[in-house]
Amino acid sequence: MPLPFLTADRAYETADDTALPFDDRDRWRRPYRPGPWRVGVAALWLLLASFVLFAAVIIAFTASASEAGVVFGIALAVIAGSLRLLRMGAWVSARGLRQVGFFGTRTTPWERVAALRTVQQPVRWLGLPRTVQGQALILVRSDRPAQDGPVLLTTHGVDFLARAGSFDRAADTIEAWAAENRHG
Repeated sequence: MPLPFLTADRAYETADDTALPFDDRDRWRRPYRPGPWRVGVAALWLLLASFVLFAAVIIAFTASASEAGVVFGIALAVIAGSLRLLRMGAWVSARGLRQVGFFGTRTTPWERVAALRTVQQPVRWLGLPRTVQGQALILVRSDRPAQDGPVLLTTHGVDFLARAGSFDRAADTIEAWAAENRHG
């Protein structure tokens, strides 16, 4: 018995009036999947948060409510941190290119994007201070010098470590978005 809702190979019916998620070009989307390192670390943080929440419940029943509230607040901070970690990366829409970091977000309109370059250079390994030789996708803005451009993606980051093909596809997709939206 085929399960058509589980596969993407079923025939698309023209009678369906539902728009596919990628049809809305004004919606922010990540042009690649989060890597296993990012998902694994976020899962460990959520596991830690479950233990802290369990501790908050035990403290609420055995000690004061204010102590349980503090522990509950710590659990919420860990959950928020893990969700922010999952959200980090490069995002694109018709409005521009967005680089989401852990503590901040920078959005560059497509009009200010002069070029996107994939260069061979020393890159940080998993975001740590150690550097290794790899590739990086660099944003060159029209209102800043070329050497000051931020690094959007690297082959040794948490999303693309040991996934060079995924890095190439993501870089090509972001470059295609830039080419399409800069020229109209």
